[in-house]
Amino acid sequence: MTAAPSSEFEFELLVCQWVEREWPPGGERDADRAVLVARQLGTKRRRWDTIAIEADRAALRRRANFGFQHLDGDLLHVIQNAPAGWAWYRDALPDPGYSWRYVREAIHEADDRGILDVRRDGNRIEIRRKWVYPDWVDRIVAIENKPDLDASAARALRPQLERDVALALADEAWVATTATGERVEPAILEDISVEAGVLVVDPGERSASVAWHPRSLDVDAPGTRIEDPADDADSEYVQSAGTFEYVDPERKRELRLRIAERAYERGWRSFIDSMRPDCRHFELRDAEGQLLPHCAAKGCTQTSAECSGSCSEYEPEPPAWRQRGWPIEGGPGKRLRQLLAERRRRHRPGL
Repeated sequence: MTAAPSSEFEFELLVCQWVEREWPPGGERDADRAVLVARQLGTKRRRWDTIAIEADRAALRRRANFGFQHLDGDLLHVIQNAPAGWAWYRDALPDPGYSWRYVREAIHEADDRGILDVRRDGNRIEIRRKWVYPDWVDRIVAIENKPDLDASAARALRPQLERDVALALADEAWVATTATGERVEPAILEDISVEAGVLVVDPGERSASVAWHPRSLDVDAPGTRIEDPADDADSEYVQSAGTFEYVDPERKRELRLRIAERAYERGWRSFIDSMRPDCRHFELRDAEGQLLPHCAAKGCTQTSAECSGSCSEYEPEPPAWRQRGWPIEGGPGKRLRQLLAERRRRHRPGL
């Protein structure tokens, strides 16, 4: 058993790579299915370490008509409801429940991005769809990465998993942790929600296996958003009943689609967007097909917090490194960004 990665960030990238290549665990991926993986995204109240979007490959190709960028809530309202023939936008679109000014802004943005036909008839803005927005999202899988899932980490993680299970935005909730090689993995004995699956990861073999299968969550039913969980008491009585609110299925569908759209754009290789690849010490090192960021000055896989302009080791690339178009184009840092972007696009059929 090889030692665990040096940081949770490195472990997270390993999990993302494995999910992208091997999901679903224990079975072969259908040729008609695609899996998009993203990291560190979610809703205003909850952010997951890893998100896997299971999608129909043909529908995903149709989604590519709308470009690489994600569609936010306002754009989705316009694109999903745009008519097949020309119509005044206020006749064509359902009432958004907020100012029509924001709808007009979304229409102009869609026009600029070339994903909606727009024209003027006098003072009226008319719209017509270019393509039907496909129903491309089949399932959403949320994974929390805890390389060292001891009793303390399990106690801290339990409330998060309970909220995930109660709200059921994702079809499945998982916890990924480092494999110990023991006959019974300690992770499944920890005090976490039984509805969550446990994925044990062997960093040395760059493989993973299921220690505990998750329970499928009902994403089409109303969810429960736990605002304040009930207090535990030493006695048989609970001191506080807690507070919660119901989330209707339509709202859950909207949130799921917004999460999927952001995952479509971001992917898990976007870590470079919050680092400084223009530093002379920044490298990407190959680890069995996975490109990991590496700091030559510190000799480690650095995190986004470490790799910033305030780093004491930061040195900009020498001008001599930036040939052919410097300083506007060229340079190793820009090429590393392009390389990761190309790998990200490779998993978006049709782009």
